[in-house]
Amino acid sequence: MRAEAGTKLDRYLKANAAQAREERTEYIIEAKEERRTARRLGSARLRRWRGRAVSWLYLTPSLIGVGLFFVLPFGVVIYYSTINNPVQHVNVGAANFIRTWNNNAFQLAARNTLLFSALAVPLAVILSLWIAVIMESKIPFKSTFRTFFLSPMMVPIASVILVWQVLFDNNGLVNVILRRIGFSGIDWLKSYYAPIVIILLFLWKNLGYNMILFMSGLSSVPKDQIEVARLEGATERQIFWKIKLRYLSSTIMFVIIMSLINSFKVFREVYLLAGDYPFDSLYTMQHFMNNTFQSLDYQKLSSAAIIMAGFMVVVIGILLIAEDRFGKDLEN
Repeated sequence: MRAEAGTKLDRYLKANAAQAREERTEYIIEAKEERRTARRLGSARLRRWRGRAVSWLYLTPSLIGVGLFFVLPFGVVIYYSTINNPVQHVNVGAANFIRTWNNNAFQLAARNTLLFSALAVPLAVILSLWIAVIMESKIPFKSTFRTFFLSPMMVPIASVILVWQVLFDNNGLVNVILRRIGFSGIDWLKSYYAPIVIILLFLWKNLGYNMILFMSGLSSVPKDQIEVARLEGATERQIFWKIKLRYLSSTIMFVIIMSLINSFKVFREVYLLAGDYPFDSLYTMQHFMNNTFQSLDYQKLSSAAIIMAGFMVVVIGILLIAEDRFGKDLEN
């Protein structure tokens, strides 16, 4: 009996020892796996941190430049728009904005700038899209036409202004042609016809760039959808309105925003054509700000700049919201 009991006890102890070894082995394996996992996670975090650090390191010069030349000056402009003068630095609230808003020169400049943008931007978008659609089709002398529309991007602005002066001077080529066919000449740059000259110059300078953007957008339209539409009997007009135009929504929005920004930067051309104080119909916001700067009225200049920037932000925000809703409709 004792021998049998001893044998059972030995078996029990051996079984417990074997189970303990197995549990210890499993614990060691699990501990090693946990350490490996921790090392892998630590390495992954370290790699992500290093990647972010390198990215921020490359971005640092650009961020410093943006801060020094854009953010800081804009902050100074906001500050100057709220003080009475650069000497006393007394906060006057919105008084400078009210004074600027009620200024006759500011109202004339704002009205001319808005009218120019309202006419030039839609014309630039529609004409460049139309030209891009034509260039996409098979037409003779396509490369020649493409070169013609892209040439303004390579011509210096001074040369362009010289050509425009030759064309639209009081004794220029356009008036010579008008007199030959029986009409009286027009003083293009000193009359209410002057915006037509600037709009033509704006279109000639920007159509090529916009055309390239639209041609790039048209090339990304799915060809299979166009082929299916043609097999179903759709006309080219239906294909354009129902398929191509919907896929061009983001490109159209980008072209509108860029054209709008460029329309507010037309001062250089107007200045070279007509000088500091042009005819009333050519007096733009940039003229007002330039002349205000020369008179050292920094408060009026700063408030005008903020009003102009605020208007641009509101308009571009509305355009982006409209594009976002149109894009969601396209996805649906």
